[in-house]
Amino acid sequence: MPKLQLHIELLQQRLLCIEAGQITNSYPVSTAVNGAGEQGNSGCTPRGKHRIRLKIGEGCAENTVFVSRRPTGERYSKQLNEREPNRDWILTRILWLSGLEQGKNRGGRVDTLRRFIYIHGTPDEELIGVAASHGCIRMRNRDLLELFEQVENGTLVEIVD
Repeated sequence: MPKLQLHIELLQQRLLCIEAGQITNSYPVSTAVNGAGEQGNSGCTPRGKHRIRLKIGEGCAENTVFVSRRPTGERYSKQLNEREPNRDWILTRILWLSGLEQGKNRGGRVDTLRRFIYIHGTPDEELIGVAASHGCIRMRNRDLLELFEQVENGTLVEIVD
């Protein structure tokens, strides 16, 4: 069982790394502009206990673009963004979350895994610290690279208001 746990505070827009009851690191994040919520297609960030189901992107370059959890072969750039300004960019790494609480964030219309809720990198780093995502937890790419090395599949992630 992984010793490190992640605690995401929606109101503070922070991700805390906790080991042996002590905060070992803290990162600013951006969660859903629609607030907290567990329903599918809500555009909300789900609360409760989760685990990292899968770490995706190890060995990929910073700013690698992902679609459907696969690298596209693109690297994010301002020129790419100008060609596709409305794209919801998923960059650098993905930590795919799976809910642990049946009926709250697991199963049926509230299933975090089936909602494709990730912790991932973003080009919109000026929005980090502000609720601006479509439901996922966005991080600065450099912070995500650092976090990716600290966690493993199975790491507990608790998301609270």
